[in-house]
Amino acid sequence: MFTVTVQTSFTAGHQLTMPDGRVEQLHEHNWVVRSAVAAEKLDESGLVADFHWLETKIKEVVSPLDGARLEELACFEDVNASAENVAKYIYDKLEPLLPGRVKMQYVEVSEAPDCWAKYSG
Repeated sequence: MFTVTVQTSFTAGHQLTMPDGRVEQLHEHNWVVRSAVAAEKLDESGLVADFHWLETKIKEVVSPLDGARLEELACFEDVNASAENVAKYIYDKLEPLLPGRVKMQYVEVSEAPDCWAKYSG
């Protein structure tokens, strides 16, 4: 199995509701997103997927999040705009854009340098 990973970033705010019912103050993060895709065999060019193509697709997926207050977006109306749910949102949007032989492996999202959430389907 061959795997490639690309990274992008965006800025967005969110205001989480915590398990005890407490609502955080609105705050902003510089989010980092890593997406990994894989294929059993390389294509005729020797690639899993072209890095530039994959970067373009990920940027298309995250562009609605950039500059947004996440919980105001329709995709987070019914779920907390947590890093975990952001990772799942990106995964679910990116997966159908991939060529048939290329499979999503995971999406990792960081809202702070030492804090990552990962979704792998």
